[in-house]
Amino acid sequence: MSLLLRTLRLDATDTLVFPLAAAPGEWAVPGGFAFWDDAPGSLSGKRQQAFRAGFLGLGSFGWSTLVEVAACGAAAREEAVAALAAHIRAAYGAPDDAAARAAAEEELAFAESLCAGQAPGTVLALHRSHDEAGAQREAFRTLHRREAPHRDFGALPVFAIAEVTEEEPQDSPDLAALLKAPR
Repeated sequence: MSLLLRTLRLDATDTLVFPLAAAPGEWAVPGGFAFWDDAPGSLSGKRQQAFRAGFLGLGSFGWSTLVEVAACGAAAREEAVAALAAHIRAAYGAPDDAAARAAAEEELAFAESLCAGQAPGTVLALHRSHDEAGAQREAFRTLHRREAPHRDFGALPVFAIAEVTEEEPQDSPDLAALLKAPR
């Protein structure tokens, strides 16, 4: 049993910002290799967002902003390697199956190194950029769940309950007539 990255979706944002969003629960790798042929400054829109903050899901080959550390059995890891190798061969033109598999193994080993020393359930985010020389750089952050709330907002006066009585408005506009009126 090893630790590997799994895609995590907290809301629908990934479906809006990436060209293709990974489904929740897919095995994942950082996936920076997907941008090796892109010149610095040439990316825009959803592809640029995938470059900046996306982990590559190994089921859909879509992108995810967040991943979590999860236990992965040997059979599931082998399936992830095989899927990534097939994708590398088909989408990126690896010269043969052996080269594609070696690249997939290297990418999964890197993902596993990110999990080293992390507890299952630890959430990771990444920021990818180009340095001054045009080389790709990746920075990873770990996000840990807080055991206690950071602040008790209920004690703030802005959230105090106040009883307000309002009089009914005297106007009752005719909305149907307003819709028919010329503009």
